[in-house]
Amino acid sequence: MRLDKWLWAARFFKTRTLASDAVSGGKVQLNGTRIKPSREVKIGDRLDVANSETHWELTVRALSDKRGPAPEARLLYEESQASIASREAQRETRRLVVDPAADLHGRPTKRDRRQINRFGGS
Repeated sequence: MRLDKWLWAARFFKTRTLASDAVSGGKVQLNGTRIKPSREVKIGDRLDVANSETHWELTVRALSDKRGPAPEARLLYEESQASIASREAQRETRRLVVDPAADLHGRPTKRDRRQINRFGGS
């Protein structure tokens, strides 16, 4: 089965195109090597998947070419304990760190624009 199709069925990417682009861009490695989206994936293969800020280390447990519900998709792979621990640590860090742009809403007001211009010197 094609790797990009499996990643889509396992719900790591919303579309096959996104999965294919991620594999082509080097965000997915099969058994430690960079591969093409059309590469065949087999049961027992080890995958390293990096999707935005999240990183998974997986072992393929089953194959499926159909995208089903999330509980069924979780049965297609087994995540390593180190991967689970690092994702939990990332989740906790994101929860505690405040995004600097969180208090910005919409376009700057006239007053904000004047302050920006004063600061920038224009």
